[in-house]
Amino acid sequence: MSATCYIVGAEPDSGRVAFSPRPGDLVIAADGGYAYLLDMGIAPDVVVGDFDSLGRIPAHANIMPSPKEKDDTDMMLAVRHGLEKGYRSFVIYGGLGGRIDHTIANIQALTFLARQGARGALVGRDARATVLCSGSVEFLAGEWEIVSAFALDREVHGVTELGFQYPLTDATLTNAFPVGVSNVIAGERGIISVRDGALLVVSQRRRAPG
Repeated sequence: MSATCYIVGAEPDSGRVAFSPRPGDLVIAADGGYAYLLDMGIAPDVVVGDFDSLGRIPAHANIMPSPKEKDDTDMMLAVRHGLEKGYRSFVIYGGLGGRIDHTIANIQALTFLARQGARGALVGRDARATVLCSGSVEFLAGEWEIVSAFALDREVHGVTELGFQYPLTDATLTNAFPVGVSNVIAGERGIISVRDGALLVVSQRRRAPG
């Protein structure tokens, strides 16, 4: 199994999903994600950001501070650092929910990763998002209830959805028509693949009432 770069941000829709880094993994705190990691009892390897959400510069041996006025978001700084360290598998917590502009920015960070030949996933309490520019992703029926696919480019070619209630075969999706929303796994597993173009794939669970 390849090493993983874990990035933890400050957005609220992460629940308390714990993860256990293995030797060789990299854990990056993006600004306010530092406090979230402390709550989980996980020590980050690197802390990046302008620390506007954390409200202080943390006492950490490996800090990469940035100015508040910058082109990259704190999450994007963390993504770039992980790529520079050679990682190609990314799991991002604390990047869904809260401000919609930040969520969209994090989806664009997933697209950036996909176009660098890497794979990233935004993980929230009840949802998970990834972006494919080629290749496939698999879902087990017991884990996810709803799976949606959206074209991020003007056209995305060769989209195939196998094992779903509404299957697709070598289809072309566009970013002006959400035909891929709200599909359901029909059997034990569903597989979504794409030939070329950026495809956002979102899987969700239904939250329990209350």
